[in-house]
Amino acid sequence: MKLENLRKKIDKIDEKILKLLQQRAKEVIKINQLKEKNKLEIYSPEREQSLLNRLKKLSKGPFAPEDIEIIFREILSVSRALKKQLKVVYLGPQGTFTYLAAIKQFGRKVDYIAADSINDVFEKVERYEADYGVVPIENSIEGVVNYTLDMFFSSDLKICAEITLNISHVLLARSSTKIERIYSNPQVFAQCRKWIAQNYPKAELVPVTSTAKAAIKARSDNRGACIGNKILAQLYGLKVIASSIQDNLHNYTRFLVISQNDSLPSGKDKTSILFSVKDRVGILHDVLASFKKYKINLTKIESRPSKMKPWEYYFFVDFEGHRSEIRIQKALNELQNTCIFVKILGSYPKETN
Repeated sequence: MKLENLRKKIDKIDEKILKLLQQRAKEVIKINQLKEKNKLEIYSPEREQSLLNRLKKLSKGPFAPEDIEIIFREILSVSRALKKQLKVVYLGPQGTFTYLAAIKQFGRKVDYIAADSINDVFEKVERYEADYGVVPIENSIEGVVNYTLDMFFSSDLKICAEITLNISHVLLARSSTKIERIYSNPQVFAQCRKWIAQNYPKAELVPVTSTAKAAIKARSDNRGACIGNKILAQLYGLKVIASSIQDNLHNYTRFLVISQNDSLPSGKDKTSILFSVKDRVGILHDVLASFKKYKINLTKIESRPSKMKPWEYYFFVDFEGHRSEIRIQKALNELQNTCIFVKILGSYPKETN
C-alpha cells in the first residue's frame, strides 16, 4: 500500500506538470506571434542560455544542474517546434560527437541534416538549406580544428552559440575476437594513443573523416573495430568492447553554432574575431594592448597562415563581452587602425557548466 500511495502522489504531480506545460505552451504561442510580427528569430540563444542558467541556480536538488538542463532543453525544443521545426546541419553521419553536441544544444524536436564535411555544413547554412549549423572548433587535448578556422576566413556566417561536450571514447566491434584494424578520426586516435599501444599494439589504424563513418566501416569488417561514442553501438549494431579508453579523462570538445546572425546580449557573452597585422616588430603586442587597456579578458588566441602570401598570418581571438558593449567597440575601433583587417565573427552567450 505504501508503494501504491507514493505512485498515486507521483501521478497527481505529473498531472500538475502536464497542466503547467500546456499553460507554458499557450504563452509560447503568444511570444511566437509577437516574434513573427516583429520579424524576430524563433530561436534565441541568449534567452535560452539565460533561462537555463537561472533554473540551474534555483535548483536545490536532488536533480543535478546538468539534469535540469537536459529536461528544459527538450521543453524548449518542443516549444520552438510549435511555430517552426528548425533545420540544423551537423558534421555527420548520425552518431558523431558533433551530432551529440547538436542534440545537447537544440533538443530532439529538430530536423537534423547530416553533412559530409565542415565545408558542407557552412554551405548549407549559407544557401538557407538549414537554419543553423554545428561544427567542432577545438579539443582540450588535441587543440584547434584548423579547417573550421579556415572556413571563417571566407564565410560571412556568424557564431551565435557555443557547446562544450565531455568526450568519452569506447571501442566497438561486431566481435571481440581477433581485431586487426581500428577505424576512427585521426584526432580520436591521438586522444587514445596510450590505450591503443597497450591493448592493440599490432592493429592497423585506419583514419576516416568521422567516428560514425568508422562505425560503418567496422560493421562490415569481421576483423575490424572502431573508436567513438557508445551511441554508435545501437545506431550501427555493434558491441562495446571497452569503455573510457581515452588517455585523459578530462577530455572536452568545443563546438560552435553558425547562422546568418549572431546573438543579442545575454549578460554573460563571448565574442570571436579574426584579424591580420602588418609585419613589423611589436605589432602583436600593440594589438593585444588594446584589450588590456579596456580590461577585456582574452580566452583564446590562435594563429593561422593566410594562404595568400608566404609568412603572412591571421589570428583567431575569443574574448569575454558582447560586441555591443562600449568598451568592446572602443577596443575594436583601435584594432581597425592597427590591423590590416578585422572581422567580427559573432557575439554569443558564454556556456556555463
